Amino acid sequence: MARQDDIRAFYSSRDTICDDCNASIERGELIAFTDARETLCLSCADLDHLIYLPAGNAALTRRSKKHSKLSAVVYRWSKARKRNERQGILVEEKALTKAEKECLADEDVRSQRRVRDAKRREIQDREYIKTFIDAILDLYPGCPSNTAKSIAEHACLKHSGRVGRSATAKKLDDSAVRLAVIAHVRHAETDYDKLLMEGWERFDARDMVKDKLNTVLSKWQTH
Repeated sequence: MARQDDIRAFYSSRDTICDDCNASIERGELIAFTDARETLCLSCADLDHLIYLPAGNAALTRRSKKHSKLSAVVYRWSKARKRNERQGILVEEKALTKAEKECLADEDVRSQRRVRDAKRREIQDREYIKTFIDAILDLYPGCPSNTAKSIAEHACLKHSGRVGRSATAKKLDDSAVRLAVIAHVRHAETDYDKLLMEGWERFDARDMVKDKLNTVLSKWQTH
């Protein structure tokens, strides 16, 4: 059962618009809400770097959440029961990978991982990702190549609603590429996720980590 202080995400029950960036959100996509009940896409809610783990394996869910610095509980509205029902959680991929290793003796977990890996290979657009990597390295020549690859693969995952799948990003607009890099640095190189889990408002948390963020970006902008 979700704790009262769990971060929550929901499957949208209708087409809507993000109140922060005005991006279109289709029915069935994941969203979050502010305390004022404003609708946010996962990018604006700073949850888009997490991956979805459906309910069904209590041990895997428990371990994944334990290892993830930031996590969110996912709900869907049930018309029949007139309530939001828990569907799974969003966790960091490295946390899920670690949890899967701990549950490796469980054939069901191994099967689930094979399905997830196959789906990822299927939905990645390799040529687009390669172009996106080149765009990252043009703007940030000091960014390690393996990091640029990781950023591009994450941002460009099809049907994810992430910045790399936006119309602007598909034109390789500099602003969209920068947003993808900034999001990666914020989540991977700072204490941002930890602050969110501690209950910080996202803008306050962003302000707290901005110096570290700018230091990394400045380093990457030079050879």
